[in-house]
Amino acid sequence: MLLVSPAGRASRGIRRAFVATLVAALALAVTVMTVPEVARADDTIGISGVPAGTDGNADGRSRFSYSADPGQQITDQYLARNTGSTVQSFTVLATDAFNDEAGAFGLLETSVEPTDVGAWIQFENGTNRVQFDLAPGESRLVAFTMTIPADATPGDHVGGILASVVTPGEQVNLDRRLGTRMYLRISGDIQAGLSIAGLSASYVGDWWNPLTGAVRMHYTVENTGNVALASNITVGARTWFGIPVGGEQGDGIPELLPGSTRTFETDLPGIASLGYLNPWVTLNPFVEGDDETKRMAVPATARDTILLAPPWIVLIALALIALFVVFRRWRRKADAKRAAEWVAYTEEEARRKAEAERELVGAVPTGTER
Repeated sequence: MLLVSPAGRASRGIRRAFVATLVAALALAVTVMTVPEVARADDTIGISGVPAGTDGNADGRSRFSYSADPGQQITDQYLARNTGSTVQSFTVLATDAFNDEAGAFGLLETSVEPTDVGAWIQFENGTNRVQFDLAPGESRLVAFTMTIPADATPGDHVGGILASVVTPGEQVNLDRRLGTRMYLRISGDIQAGLSIAGLSASYVGDWWNPLTGAVRMHYTVENTGNVALASNITVGARTWFGIPVGGEQGDGIPELLPGSTRTFETDLPGIASLGYLNPWVTLNPFVEGDDETKRMAVPATARDTILLAPPWIVLIALALIALFVVFRRWRRKADAKRAAEWVAYTEEEARRKAEAERELVGAVPTGTER
């Protein structure tokens, strides 16, 4: 039986009181730290920006689209709106567009200065960016003027109007950006076209199974003209006498800006290794967007290449058969030669024996005189 002294009971009571106090303090601290987080979670941050008419309302356009001459000026409006629940500091700026390595459309970072159409735009403050605060639900019409240089090159110049709201974070600032595309076509020598470069192909499959392989194609599409183009793309393969194999595959290429490139890798499954294959690629470019005045006929582009895909198991089988046939022929010739030599030998032996017998008979006396 365990006995507890009065001193031990007192010590245990003190410890229990201390633990209870500590737990209460921690609970209070968690509550105090949690309240601001809950309050911040209730806040929402939202921005919108669209082209607008002179009446200050959105006019239904999804992008800015212009056709102009060098030296011309264009004026337009952009409607920015705070759709969140807190006051937001907006930065609205004009910038240039580009295609990234994957071929996707993008706008320059907020801190990067434009050098093309984005640099030709000025807002009311005389620069290519303007800053202002908007209360929740508040909108602001931002007017701008585009002054096209007199030496601007013909073709499409692509950029965008960008609305940026930076939200401070605990470790990094979060930059929320909303872009509206801008397409400016300058009159002059308009050339539209895509090219296919670096087309190569390889055969992928098991050497022992010549029936279920695939053709893997690598190629690069480049916009060699001065018009932004998207394209439908079709790939396929032919074999001896132009017979199609494996079926065709179709896909779409997102819009490529002038001078931009995109590299593709495509697999055509279900193609047998028939020795000779002729993979091909066809592009049918077109101008995206709702602006009918910019639509134009663009010629299709096609490239093909030659691919050797030997059916190794078949070749090995044929080689073994050929070796067997050659061996049999050699064996037959060798056997025939040995048989002929044996016949010649036996004939020679028979001749030699016959001559020896004749000589022996001729040497024996036939009788004596009396």
